[in-house]
Amino acid sequence: MSSLAFSIGSCSPSIRTRNLDRTEKPSIKFSTNQQKHQQQLKRLNHEKKPEEALLIRRREAIGSGLCFGLLLDVLLQPQPSSAAEGSPSPPCELTLAPSGLAFCDKVVGYGPEAVKGQLVKAHYVGKLENGKVFDSSYNRGMPLTFRVGVGEVIKGWDEGIIGGDGVPPMLAGGKRKLKIPPELAYGMRGAGCRGGSCIIPPDSVLLFDVELIGKA
Repeated sequence: MSSLAFSIGSCSPSIRTRNLDRTEKPSIKFSTNQQKHQQQLKRLNHEKKPEEALLIRRREAIGSGLCFGLLLDVLLQPQPSSAAEGSPSPPCELTLAPSGLAFCDKVVGYGPEAVKGQLVKAHYVGKLENGKVFDSSYNRGMPLTFRVGVGEVIKGWDEGIIGGDGVPPMLAGGKRKLKIPPELAYGMRGAGCRGGSCIIPPDSVLLFDVELIGKA
């Protein structure tokens, strides 16, 4: 009995020790497996990060490309032009003065008005009634310089620039359309005549677009 009891008693510690060993070893193995698993997850995450970063960069690049494409489409889309650009300027309605000169201000000037005897500069385009251009200071690249109101130019010019007889004076920076009858232009003699041919035929009505630059 005692020996049996001793056997049982002497065996029980070894059984508990073995049981403890069995319970501890799996726990240690489990902890090690868990660490390995975590390390594997970290390694996988670490390996995935560059791929994910690359994927994100690709997505950002695609998104930027789409945004740029949309912006480019907006920029390249034809914009509605303003009325001034898209349609021709309204016709200038001429006002007939008692002298027979007709005028219309296309642009009202902003500077001082021309004074009789003053040396001024002006650009111009001269046309016949059929629309043929016979002279243009723009084509020469140099404005005409003259003393206004003293007969250095045709009467229609003097009256059309310094005003008088129902015609207001031009202001510097202004643009005016003039329709000059023959008696205020070159009359019966015409101008530029040679060999029976004239640049300005006799009794011609002349059309001028005059831009008063200002004092010379």
